[in-house]
Amino acid sequence: MRQIKLSATSAPLQAVHDAVLDAHGIRLNVLRLDLLHPFISGNKWFKLRPVLERAQTLGQRTLISVGGAWSNHLLALAAAGQQAGLTTIGLVRGEVLRPLNPVLAAAEAFGMTLVPVSRTDYREHHTQAFRQAVQERWPQAHVIPEGGATLDGVLGCQEIAHALRWTAPAKSPRRVILATATGTTLAGLVSALDESVRVEATLVLKGEDRLSAQVQHWLAQLPPGPRAEWQIVQGWHAGGYARRCPELDAFITGFVARTGIPLEPVYTGKMMWSLYGRIANGEIPPDSEVIAIHTGGIAPRTT
Repeated sequence: MRQIKLSATSAPLQAVHDAVLDAHGIRLNVLRLDLLHPFISGNKWFKLRPVLERAQTLGQRTLISVGGAWSNHLLALAAAGQQAGLTTIGLVRGEVLRPLNPVLAAAEAFGMTLVPVSRTDYREHHTQAFRQAVQERWPQAHVIPEGGATLDGVLGCQEIAHALRWTAPAKSPRRVILATATGTTLAGLVSALDESVRVEATLVLKGEDRLSAQVQHWLAQLPPGPRAEWQIVQGWHAGGYARRCPELDAFITGFVARTGIPLEPVYTGKMMWSLYGRIANGEIPPDSEVIAIHTGGIAPRTT
Protein backbone atom coordinates (compact mmCIF):
# COMPACT_ATOMS: atom_id res chain seq x y z
CA MET A 1 0.00 0.00 0.00
CA ARG A 2 1.32 3.43 -0.85
CA GLN A 3 2.05 5.52 2.21
CA ILE A 4 -0.42 8.23 3.22
CA LYS A 5 1.07 10.44 5.92
CA LEU A 6 -1.58 12.12 8.05
CA SER A 7 -0.96 12.61 11.76
CA ALA A 8 -3.42 13.89 14.33
CA THR A 9 -0.58 15.61 16.20
CA SER A 10 -0.03 17.93 13.23
CA ALA A 11 -3.59 19.30 13.50
CA PRO A 12 -3.62 22.86 14.87
CA LEU A 13 -5.36 23.66 18.13
CA GLN A 14 -7.34 26.88 17.64
CA ALA A 15 -8.47 28.95 20.60
CA VAL A 16 -12.01 30.37 20.62
CA HIS A 17 -12.85 33.55 22.50
CA ASP A 18 -16.28 35.10 22.80
CA ALA A 19 -18.63 36.62 25.34
CA VAL A 20 -20.54 33.42 26.20
CA LEU A 21 -17.36 31.54 27.05
CA ASP A 22 -15.85 34.45 28.96
CA ALA A 23 -19.02 34.92 31.01
CA HIS A 24 -18.81 31.32 32.25
CA GLY A 25 -15.03 31.08 32.52
CA ILE A 26 -14.82 28.38 29.84
CA ARG A 27 -11.57 27.88 27.94
CA LEU A 28 -12.35 26.41 24.49
CA ASN A 29 -9.90 25.10 21.90
CA VAL A 30 -10.80 23.35 18.64
CA LEU A 31 -8.62 20.52 17.35
CA ARG A 32 -8.78 21.21 13.61
CA LEU A 33 -8.65 17.70 12.15
CA ASP A 34 -10.57 19.16 9.21
CA LEU A 35 -7.33 20.82 8.06
CA LEU A 36 -5.36 17.58 7.69
CA HIS A 37 -6.62 16.77 4.19
CA PRO A 38 -9.18 18.35 1.83
CA PHE A 39 -11.01 15.07 1.12
CA ILE A 40 -9.93 12.55 3.78
CA SER A 41 -11.33 15.02 6.26
CA GLY A 42 -11.36 15.11 10.03
CA ASN A 43 -11.68 11.75 11.76
CA LYS A 44 -12.19 9.77 8.52
CA TRP A 45 -8.53 8.87 8.02
CA PHE A 46 -8.15 7.48 11.52
CA LYS A 47 -11.10 5.15 11.00
CA LEU A 48 -9.92 4.09 7.54
CA ARG A 49 -6.17 3.64 7.99
CA PRO A 50 -6.33 0.36 9.99
CA VAL A 51 -8.97 -0.98 7.58
CA LEU A 52 -6.77 -0.27 4.56
CA GLU A 53 -3.84 -1.94 6.29
CA ARG A 54 -5.94 -5.02 7.15
CA ALA A 55 -7.18 -5.30 3.57
CA GLN A 56 -3.60 -5.18 2.34
CA THR A 57 -2.57 -7.88 4.82
CA LEU A 58 -5.40 -10.09 3.55
CA GLY A 59 -4.43 -9.45 -0.07
CA GLN A 60 -7.71 -7.66 -0.84
CA ARG A 61 -7.37 -4.94 -3.48
CA THR A 62 -11.00 -3.78 -3.53
CA LEU A 63 -12.76 -1.84 -0.76
CA ILE A 64 -16.56 -1.54 -0.57
CA SER A 65 -18.66 0.57 1.74
CA VAL A 66 -22.11 2.12 1.97
CA GLY A 67 -23.36 5.66 2.38
CA GLY A 68 -25.87 8.28 1.40
CA ALA A 69 -25.63 10.56 -1.61
CA TRP A 70 -23.74 13.17 0.45
CA SER A 71 -21.52 10.72 2.36
CA ASN A 72 -18.20 12.20 3.49
CA HIS A 73 -17.19 8.64 4.40
CA LEU A 74 -17.51 7.45 0.79
CA LEU A 75 -15.59 10.49 -0.44
CA ALA A 76 -12.80 9.89 2.06
CA LEU A 77 -12.68 6.19 1.15
CA ALA A 78 -12.43 7.03 -2.57
CA ALA A 79 -9.58 9.48 -1.98
CA ALA A 80 -7.71 7.18 0.40
CA GLY A 81 -8.23 4.21 -1.91
CA GLN A 82 -6.79 6.08 -4.88
CA GLN A 83 -3.74 7.20 -2.91
CA ALA A 84 -3.22 3.65 -1.63
CA GLY A 85 -3.59 2.13 -5.11
CA LEU A 86 -6.77 0.24 -4.20
CA THR A 87 -10.09 -0.10 -6.06
CA THR A 88 -13.14 1.35 -4.31
CA ILE A 89 -16.88 0.73 -4.71
CA GLY A 90 -19.54 2.87 -3.07
CA LEU A 91 -23.00 1.42 -2.46
CA VAL A 92 -25.16 4.54 -2.49
CA ARG A 93 -28.57 4.74 -0.82
CA GLY A 94 -31.29 5.41 -3.41
CA GLU A 95 -30.64 6.47 -6.98
CA VAL A 96 -27.33 7.71 -8.32
CA LEU A 97 -28.72 10.75 -10.12
CA ARG A 98 -26.73 12.50 -12.83
CA PRO A 99 -25.36 15.04 -12.94
CA LEU A 100 -23.79 13.91 -9.69
CA ASN A 101 -23.77 16.13 -6.63
CA PRO A 102 -20.32 17.51 -5.68
CA VAL A 103 -19.56 14.77 -3.15
CA LEU A 104 -20.34 11.84 -5.45
CA ALA A 105 -18.71 13.60 -8.39
CA ALA A 106 -15.49 13.93 -6.40
CA ALA A 107 -15.69 10.30 -5.26
CA GLU A 108 -16.13 9.13 -8.86
CA ALA A 109 -13.24 11.35 -9.95
CA PHE A 110 -11.08 9.48 -7.41
CA GLY A 111 -11.99 6.25 -9.19
CA MET A 112 -14.86 4.99 -7.03
CA THR A 113 -17.52 2.93 -8.80
CA LEU A 114 -20.93 4.10 -7.63
CA VAL A 115 -23.63 1.43 -7.30
CA PRO A 116 -27.20 2.39 -6.31
CA VAL A 117 -28.91 0.42 -3.55
CA SER A 118 -32.66 0.67 -3.03
CA ARG A 119 -33.71 2.39 0.16
CA THR A 120 -35.46 -0.80 1.26
CA ASP A 121 -32.29 -2.85 0.88
CA TYR A 122 -30.18 -0.10 2.40
CA ARG A 123 -32.15 -0.26 5.65
CA GLU A 124 -30.64 -3.74 6.07
CA HIS A 125 -27.04 -2.65 5.47
CA HIS A 126 -26.05 -3.45 9.05
CA THR A 127 -27.29 -7.05 8.85
CA GLN A 128 -25.28 -10.17 8.14
CA ALA A 129 -27.58 -11.02 5.22
CA PHE A 130 -26.76 -7.73 3.49
CA ARG A 131 -23.03 -8.16 4.03
CA GLN A 132 -23.18 -11.73 2.76
CA ALA A 133 -24.98 -10.62 -0.41
CA VAL A 134 -22.33 -7.96 -1.01
CA GLN A 135 -19.54 -10.45 -0.38
CA GLU A 136 -21.08 -12.95 -2.81
CA ARG A 137 -21.26 -10.31 -5.55
CA TRP A 138 -17.69 -9.09 -4.89
CA PRO A 139 -16.01 -12.13 -3.29
CA GLN A 140 -12.49 -10.66 -3.26
CA ALA A 141 -13.48 -7.34 -1.70
CA HIS A 142 -13.07 -6.01 1.82
CA VAL A 143 -16.44 -4.75 3.09
CA ILE A 144 -16.44 -1.71 5.40
CA PRO A 145 -19.54 -0.82 7.44
CA GLU A 146 -21.19 2.58 7.07
CA GLY A 147 -19.04 5.38 8.44
CA GLY A 148 -16.06 3.06 9.00
CA ALA A 149 -17.66 1.76 12.20
CA THR A 150 -15.35 -1.14 13.07
CA LEU A 151 -13.14 -2.16 15.98
CA ASP A 152 -10.19 -1.36 13.71
CA GLY A 153 -11.68 2.11 13.32
CA VAL A 154 -11.90 2.47 17.11
CA LEU A 155 -8.23 1.58 17.43
CA GLY A 156 -7.33 4.06 14.71
CA CYS A 157 -9.21 6.85 16.48
CA GLN A 158 -7.10 6.35 19.60
CA GLU A 159 -4.45 8.39 17.81
CA ILE A 160 -6.66 11.48 18.09
CA ALA A 161 -6.31 11.37 21.88
CA HIS A 162 -2.55 11.81 21.54
CA ALA A 163 -3.12 15.15 19.78
CA LEU A 164 -4.96 16.74 22.71
CA ARG A 165 -2.93 19.57 24.21
CA TRP A 166 -4.25 21.04 27.44
CA THR A 167 -3.42 24.65 28.24
CA ALA A 168 -5.03 25.23 31.65
CA PRO A 169 -3.77 23.82 34.99
CA ALA A 170 -4.61 20.16 35.52
CA LYS A 171 -7.02 21.04 38.36
CA SER A 172 -9.44 22.60 35.85
CA PRO A 173 -12.24 20.21 34.76
CA ARG A 174 -11.28 18.78 31.36
CA ARG A 175 -13.83 17.90 28.70
CA VAL A 176 -13.49 16.62 25.15
CA ILE A 177 -16.51 17.14 22.93
CA LEU A 178 -17.32 15.73 19.52
CA ALA A 179 -20.25 14.79 17.31
CA THR A 180 -21.21 11.15 16.95
CA ALA A 181 -23.35 8.95 14.72
CA THR A 182 -21.68 5.53 15.01
CA GLY A 183 -19.73 5.93 18.28
CA THR A 184 -16.44 4.84 16.65
CA THR A 185 -14.43 7.98 17.39
CA LEU A 186 -16.05 8.24 20.82
CA ALA A 187 -14.94 4.72 21.76
CA GLY A 188 -11.42 5.41 20.50
CA LEU A 189 -11.08 8.54 22.61
CA VAL A 190 -12.58 6.99 25.74
CA SER A 191 -10.25 4.00 25.54
CA ALA A 192 -7.15 6.18 25.05
CA LEU A 193 -7.82 8.76 27.79
CA ASP A 194 -7.90 8.39 31.56
CA GLU A 195 -10.39 9.35 34.23
CA SER A 196 -9.09 12.93 34.44
CA VAL A 197 -10.96 13.68 31.19
CA ARG A 198 -14.68 13.52 30.43
CA VAL A 199 -15.69 12.81 26.81
CA GLU A 200 -19.10 14.09 25.69
CA ALA A 201 -20.44 13.16 22.26
CA THR A 202 -23.41 15.00 20.77
CA LEU A 203 -25.69 12.51 19.03
CA VAL A 204 -26.62 13.79 15.57
CA LEU A 205 -29.28 11.12 15.07
CA LYS A 206 -32.76 10.77 16.49
CA GLY A 207 -33.66 7.80 18.65
CA GLU A 208 -30.42 5.81 18.38
CA ASP A 209 -30.73 4.08 21.75
CA ARG A 210 -28.41 1.24 20.72
CA LEU A 211 -25.36 3.48 20.36
CA SER A 212 -24.34 3.30 24.02
CA ALA A 213 -24.46 -0.49 23.83
CA GLN A 214 -22.29 -0.43 20.71
CA VAL A 215 -19.68 1.74 22.42
CA GLN A 216 -19.70 -0.58 25.45
CA HIS A 217 -19.32 -3.56 23.11
CA TRP A 218 -16.18 -2.10 21.53
CA LEU A 219 -14.69 -1.06 24.87
CA ALA A 220 -15.21 -4.59 26.21
CA GLN A 221 -13.06 -5.95 23.37
CA LEU A 222 -10.10 -3.74 24.25
CA PRO A 223 -7.50 -4.41 26.95
CA PRO A 224 -8.56 -3.17 30.38
CA GLY A 225 -7.05 0.03 31.67
CA PRO A 226 -7.84 3.62 32.64
CA ARG A 227 -10.84 4.99 30.78
CA ALA A 228 -12.28 8.45 30.46
CA GLU A 229 -15.77 9.11 31.73
CA TRP A 230 -18.14 9.48 28.81
CA GLN A 231 -21.63 10.56 27.90
CA ILE A 232 -23.77 10.60 24.77
CA VAL A 233 -25.54 13.96 24.73
CA GLN A 234 -29.02 13.77 23.25
CA GLY A 235 -31.64 16.32 22.31
CA TRP A 236 -29.59 18.45 19.88
CA HIS A 237 -30.28 16.59 16.61
CA ALA A 238 -32.61 19.29 15.20
CA GLY A 239 -35.09 16.66 14.07
CA GLY A 240 -32.79 13.83 12.99
CA TYR A 241 -29.76 13.03 10.89
CA ALA A 242 -28.94 15.79 8.38
CA ARG A 243 -31.99 17.72 9.59
CA ARG A 244 -31.67 21.36 10.55
CA CYS A 245 -33.71 24.13 12.10
CA PRO A 246 -33.58 27.94 12.13
CA GLU A 247 -31.95 27.98 15.58
CA LEU A 248 -29.14 25.69 14.44
CA ASP A 249 -28.59 27.65 11.23
CA ALA A 250 -28.49 30.94 13.12
CA PHE A 251 -26.01 29.57 15.64
CA ILE A 252 -23.69 28.28 12.89
CA THR A 253 -23.83 31.58 11.00
CA GLY A 254 -22.96 33.53 14.13
CA PHE A 255 -20.20 31.18 15.27
CA VAL A 256 -18.48 31.15 11.88
CA ALA A 257 -18.68 34.95 11.67
CA ARG A 258 -17.13 35.36 15.14
CA THR A 259 -14.42 32.71 14.92
CA GLY A 260 -13.71 31.96 11.27
CA ILE A 261 -13.99 28.23 12.05
CA PRO A 262 -16.21 26.47 9.50
CA LEU A 263 -19.07 24.31 10.76
CA GLU A 264 -21.61 22.23 8.85
CA PRO A 265 -25.13 21.39 10.09
CA VAL A 266 -24.83 17.59 10.09
CA TYR A 267 -22.03 17.03 12.62
CA THR A 268 -19.82 19.87 13.82
CA GLY A 269 -22.59 22.48 13.86
CA LYS A 270 -24.72 20.35 16.18
CA MET A 271 -21.70 19.60 18.36
CA MET A 272 -20.92 23.27 18.93
CA TRP A 273 -24.60 24.26 19.22
CA SER A 274 -24.97 21.64 21.92
CA LEU A 275 -21.89 22.87 23.78
CA TYR A 276 -23.03 26.49 23.87
CA GLY A 277 -26.54 25.48 24.87
CA ARG A 278 -25.26 23.34 27.73
CA ILE A 279 -22.92 26.11 28.88
CA ALA A 280 -25.91 28.46 29.03
CA ASN A 281 -27.90 25.80 30.93
CA GLY A 282 -25.15 25.42 33.51
CA GLU A 283 -24.34 21.83 32.48
CA ILE A 284 -20.65 22.62 31.89
CA PRO A 285 -18.87 23.58 35.13
CA PRO A 286 -17.35 27.07 35.25
CA ASP A 287 -13.58 27.22 34.69
CA SER A 288 -13.67 24.07 32.54
CA GLU A 289 -11.20 23.54 29.73
CA VAL A 290 -12.91 22.12 26.65
CA ILE A 291 -11.34 20.70 23.51
CA ALA A 292 -13.76 20.30 20.62
CA ILE A 293 -12.78 17.73 17.99
CA HIS A 294 -13.47 19.17 14.55
CA THR A 295 -14.21 15.97 12.64
CA GLY A 296 -14.49 17.66 9.24
CA GLY A 297 -17.44 17.16 6.94
CA ILE A 298 -19.12 18.83 4.03
CA ALA A 299 -22.57 20.35 4.28
CA PRO A 300 -25.04 18.16 2.33
CA ARG A 301 -26.69 21.10 0.60
CA THR A 302 -26.97 24.84 0.83
CA THR A 303 -30.26 26.56 1.59
